[in-house]
Amino acid sequence: MQPKILLVDDREDNLLSIESIFEPDGYRFVKANSGRQALKILLQEFDFALILMDVKMPNLNGFETASLIYERDKLKHIPIIFITANNFGDENAYKGYQAGAVDYIYKPINPNVLRAKVSVLIDLYRKNRQLIYQEQKLVAINRSLENEIAERKASEEKIKTLNHRLLENISNLESANRDLDRFAFMASHDLQEPLRKIRVFSDRLFHKYQEVLDDDGKSNLNRIQQAAERMQALITDILTFSKLSVEKVSFTDCDLKGLISEVLTDVAEEVQQKKAQIEIGNLYTIQANPGLIRPLFHNLINNALKYSRKDVSPVIKITSELSISNSRNGNGSDNRYCRIYIEDNGIGFDQKYAEEIFGMFKRLHRHTDFEGTGIGLALCKKIVEQHNGYISARSKINEGSTFIISLPMQHQGVR
Repeated sequence: MQPKILLVDDREDNLLSIESIFEPDGYRFVKANSGRQALKILLQEFDFALILMDVKMPNLNGFETASLIYERDKLKHIPIIFITANNFGDENAYKGYQAGAVDYIYKPINPNVLRAKVSVLIDLYRKNRQLIYQEQKLVAINRSLENEIAERKASEEKIKTLNHRLLENISNLESANRDLDRFAFMASHDLQEPLRKIRVFSDRLFHKYQEVLDDDGKSNLNRIQQAAERMQALITDILTFSKLSVEKVSFTDCDLKGLISEVLTDVAEEVQQKKAQIEIGNLYTIQANPGLIRPLFHNLINNALKYSRKDVSPVIKITSELSISNSRNGNGSDNRYCRIYIEDNGIGFDQKYAEEIFGMFKRLHRHTDFEGTGIGLALCKKIVEQHNGYISARSKINEGSTFIISLPMQHQGVR
């Protein structure tokens, strides 16, 4: 904004003369013909850079007008330069300064002197305005920072509360999971005895009365035995899964090729029956728990044989590769992983189920089409996680599946 100057003089020619002196400087002027008119103007406007005021005026002279102006707090910051044709002496000069004057200009006016003095005051005005603006800006910034700090403190308190609740929930969940695992273990263990009796006595009943029973009776007994076998398999898998949660896992050097050879010996009859072709590539020795790695591969190879396509001989490829990183993590073990691929040419599945298949009791097919308990892949995932590893699957319907297992080469404290 242009600096604004209030000119106060009872003579119009004096006002015009002063205004013409400052014409090159581009100031804005408000003119008053008397002290009273000046006071009326200052009731509405108070953003003046300075006041140039004649001393000798009718009714209210310059000194009296200045005293009335400075009675208002909003106007005390406006400097006043008196313009006078008389030298009043030191006493009257003191009176003028006491009334609020910052300087005197004597008539006849020297334009250069007047412009120089006004220029100094205008410069001070501008700098003062900048300081006020900066102060207002800093106040706004401080207020914003205070609000931000208050909000951050509130957020931190909220986060602390949520974290505390989360830790409590995690602790409760872990306790519930342990209790559930113990219950599953105990329940599965206790179910085996009555189940064993069901199988024994139904088998005795069948052998003793098979000549007496009609076809419907034989069919019912056969269904009882098949259901009991499925229940036995389910209990065995639940027991295995529960043991993983309650038992501590120890690690030793495991020759993956040797372990897989043992698994292939166990499923040799199924391999021969289905005329399956097993291709084993390069496999590494890793630090793992043999008692867990063996059922891991048994489940995956057994699935590859089970879910083969009709009239298509199964082809199962088992290979591995090493992912090497020179950096070490915080627990003292290195970051090398052995990535194992078990690929088949079976019926496959829709890739959208790639995460779901590792859930407990999750089956994509009816048990009448393919035998199983729905726990096998959940068990595989649990075993891999117990080794701080990862398991995933890629598949296409009628093109086969590839299961990818990533296991650490070493574990902390194992050499």
